[in-house]
Amino acid sequence: MNKTKLFLLALMAIGFVACATDTVDEGGQMSPEATIAKKLINTSSNAVAGELVIYVDEATAEQLTLAESATRSGVASIDTFASEVGATDVKPVFNLKVNAELKRQLGMHRWFTVYFPADADLDKVAQRLAKCEDVQSVQFSTRVARPNVTMSEIDPATMAATRSEEVPFDDSLLPKQWHYNNDGSVDFPNAKAGADINLFPAWELTTGRPDVIVAVVDEGVCYTHKDLQPNMLANEAELNGEEGVDDDNNGYVDDVYGYNFVDNGRITWTRNGDSGHGTHVAGTVAAVNNNGIGVAGVAGGSGNGDGVRLISCQIISGGNAAGVSATAAAVEYAADRGACVLQNSWGFEAGQIANDNMFESGSTSVEVKAFEYFMAKQNHPNLEGGIIIFAAGNDGKAMAGYPAAYNKLIAVSAIGPDANPTYYTCYDRGCNVSAPGGEYYRKSGSTSEAGCVASTLPGDKYAFMQGTSMACPHVSGIAALAISYAADNGIVLTLPELKDIIVSSVSGLKFEGSKANYGTNGTINLTSYNNKMGTGLIDAYRVLMAVRGTTCIPLPLGEQAILDISNHIGNGGVQVKMLESEISDEVKEKLGITDCRFMGSKLVITCTKPGSALVKFKYVAGGNTVGGGQITGGMEAEQEFALIVRPGVKLDEGTGAPIIPGGWL
Repeated sequence: MNKTKLFLLALMAIGFVACATDTVDEGGQMSPEATIAKKLINTSSNAVAGELVIYVDEATAEQLTLAESATRSGVASIDTFASEVGATDVKPVFNLKVNAELKRQLGMHRWFTVYFPADADLDKVAQRLAKCEDVQSVQFSTRVARPNVTMSEIDPATMAATRSEEVPFDDSLLPKQWHYNNDGSVDFPNAKAGADINLFPAWELTTGRPDVIVAVVDEGVCYTHKDLQPNMLANEAELNGEEGVDDDNNGYVDDVYGYNFVDNGRITWTRNGDSGHGTHVAGTVAAVNNNGIGVAGVAGGSGNGDGVRLISCQIISGGNAAGVSATAAAVEYAADRGACVLQNSWGFEAGQIANDNMFESGSTSVEVKAFEYFMAKQNHPNLEGGIIIFAAGNDGKAMAGYPAAYNKLIAVSAIGPDANPTYYTCYDRGCNVSAPGGEYYRKSGSTSEAGCVASTLPGDKYAFMQGTSMACPHVSGIAALAISYAADNGIVLTLPELKDIIVSSVSGLKFEGSKANYGTNGTINLTSYNNKMGTGLIDAYRVLMAVRGTTCIPLPLGEQAILDISNHIGNGGVQVKMLESEISDEVKEKLGITDCRFMGSKLVITCTKPGSALVKFKYVAGGNTVGGGQITGGMEAEQEFALIVRPGVKLDEGTGAPIIPGGWL
């Protein structure tokens, strides 16, 4: 008898025989009906047919593991029962061939997927399983939501720069990537300079490192794309091994650049129903920079082989979406392949899961267990754990969809080139930070795509797309830059520290009036979004400064600002005397500084060019005079600051200081 059959029979022997022990509600015990209801942790809505996920107790898990390697036949009565149920297979959800110790500590060995004919009644089979006392929970394998993609391919004839502004790399479409550096010239109503992730100054500090791995959980990533292939992480054992063989013995055959968890095989992107969504997302994270073609990636390197690396964890294929069992396995696989950033532009419809308790279901949700594993596993020496980032959702609702809304993950909402919420974005509850997601708009009877996000598409193509799916990889790329910069500077970040840095390194967003709803031809009341787009618009440069431990001081463009530097030392409001500090001619030229002088502890400064620069200001710590010789006084100290000159920073009319850290956009 084969191992699968023995494994199945052991499950029946351990679990279904226990069904007879259920008791009626007597003496305070739960009735069988209540027991069943408690064990069913979700519903069969949009679930994969022919499979259920079960969570068993410790002893049962161990016996099932032993049964998988048993060599004797089962008991006739159990054979009969197996035939009655019609079950065809039972498999562990998680792969204990890799990192088994940590997985056992997290209880991942207690999860199994039961397979049976696809025409069986899911609810009836689930109720039957839930009667067994050794089965602690039964979970329907809910399918992830397929992305609703609106796409406009980019004509190669338009691949010439359309802005006079200089860009740091020679990628032909970089001038169209306003989402990295928006000068306000985008063909979009009320496009606003500064509505971007402030990436160019961040690139002066780091463009990524090859030892930082980002897993793209999505449609398959076209790993042959000329603008992605150099930044794809190859599994060398499988790449150079025998086709159809698990050369590295990790449980997956031919997983060279990732694995297809829908079809259980190689990554695909050309099947009927594929949209290119995963490839587009991957390009924003790490398309190869400075290679003279196409787009640039947030963490795509400088053209010297130094970009971060990508792997593809495919959960959507040919229009078919994986259930939670396969999706959980994909997250586990990402961790086992060394990823420290998990990029997720997928999820369930907003409102389908109401709160964290429902999502966790008493910590017996298989996808929660996979996320716990990813966050617990340290795959990079400069980040203690792994960071998970999700698109908030495109349902336009005042809450993020799950898993994005889960409070241990980062959910990303979307703005357009006008620094306003897009018509489709989820916002408010569960949303942590915003990033450019792009937006189509109608003009003169046609639709303009210039306000969308430009990135890669299978077949060495490029396209514009919109969505929180497009906003999310900006944040994943910035997280990869943060880890890279930490490694460059010998800094070790904890996972809570990195999450705090990302959600706090933002520009403020303030909304007034209304804008067109390009999805319904109606209007959007923008004021209803205030304080509901997470903490604000993520800023790549500020993220790196936070990793460095440097305080950022925002300055307006072309206006005189008066800053009390003492408010930026320590906890603010300290008693210090500022000393005259020289600002280099290079910094003055870069920021167009036309006025720079101290008045007591206050700095009067006017900057006429957008940009960022590091400066050091000197002050006396203890008294008004520097001590030395015959003078008893304080010591001379200095502190590094980052001056960030951005359009949209507003000043207090009375003091001339920025209203809030980061200013309003």
